[in-house]
Amino acid sequence: MTKVDAEPGELPATMAAWVIRQEREGEPKDAFQVEEIEVPEPKAFEVIVRVMAAGVNFNNVWASLGQPVSVFGYADHPEYGHHIGGSDASGIVWKVGPGVTRWKVGDEVVIHCNQTSYEDPEVHGLDPMAAPSQKIWGYETTWGSFAQFTKVQAQQLLPKPKSLSWEEAASYGLTYFTAYRMLFNRAQIQAGQKVLIWGAAGGLGVFATQLVKAAGGESVGVVSSDEKGELVKQLGAKDYINRSEFAGMMRTGKETPEEEKERFKVSRAFAKRVKEILGESPDIVFEHVGAATFPTSVFTVKTFGKVVICGATSGYTLDFDVRYLWMRQKEIIGSHFANAWECTKANALIDQGLIQPVLWKTMPFEDVAHAHQLMHENKHAGKISILVGAESEGLGRTAEGPGAIIAEVGA
Repeated sequence: MTKVDAEPGELPATMAAWVIRQEREGEPKDAFQVEEIEVPEPKAFEVIVRVMAAGVNFNNVWASLGQPVSVFGYADHPEYGHHIGGSDASGIVWKVGPGVTRWKVGDEVVIHCNQTSYEDPEVHGLDPMAAPSQKIWGYETTWGSFAQFTKVQAQQLLPKPKSLSWEEAASYGLTYFTAYRMLFNRAQIQAGQKVLIWGAAGGLGVFATQLVKAAGGESVGVVSSDEKGELVKQLGAKDYINRSEFAGMMRTGKETPEEEKERFKVSRAFAKRVKEILGESPDIVFEHVGAATFPTSVFTVKTFGKVVICGATSGYTLDFDVRYLWMRQKEIIGSHFANAWECTKANALIDQGLIQPVLWKTMPFEDVAHAHQLMHENKHAGKISILVGAESEGLGRTAEGPGAIIAEVGA
């Protein structure tokens, strides 16, 4: 199914693609269907990449469900009427559009998922993430990676790390580059600083843990089991905390005054444990859990410390005691994905062997819908890669190196 009858530089008329259409939004197993789709031509500053492997992220579970909003009213979806998901990929440059000079046919690449209009002034001096046109490719746009070919902006391309296989190279972009920006750009981590990482064995946390170590900092990771705690220590954390020991600190927002008093008591005990492990309160708290943990994050971070947040898996309406914020002059910092420069810097760390992707399972192209259904039902245990053009696992390595860590992970 994933063989291509076209030489590099030439595009076939059609390609196999896993497509979502608005009329079948629902369970991923029903929403995703394989169709023969016309192969797009690259316009100015665009590139067509032959996808060798693609990474699975939760965003295309949302795309299939049509929740919290349908993707079909946005970006280029009205123009094409279909959604091809996939916001992580590795592959080969197959055809370049007018104006592209940095990349040539045959280059091996990974793709970062930030798209912006070249004409937005924010792109040329502020930050592409501030541009009004900013979209996540393969979610807010179509032409994602679950197809034989994908259409991207040339600025989305990064050199494929030579020591990684195709499936390993497709596994890390979205979560890793998000964690990189959170720590290096937004929180501005310094050597010697202490960091508390929620969900340290999850998709973001495994990279945050390695990045703190690479930056010369120390981290403690919060995890859901001792096995995951051992993985986090292997990745460079000083130690871990099993969150079940402090289950009472999780906030629902429906606590009575008495229950809140009890919850806060557990938060205090947790903050004390963090301080014991790190030797002092953390300079930075790495947040993506939201409602359940945020009051504890604001309380636990040191005076003048920073809580950096990129998501809210437990709920986005946050409820916390603001006195601990203003009286102790703490900061809350929002962060979203990364720009091309940050992606380039982060990608180089993988090429240097300082950061390793963490991959759970690789599946064939036929299993795209199944992979998203597993994720929807929370039956997955880590990052899933999909083989698209690659005929088997382990292909694509052209240099020695550590490769990916194969492990079951989760917050």
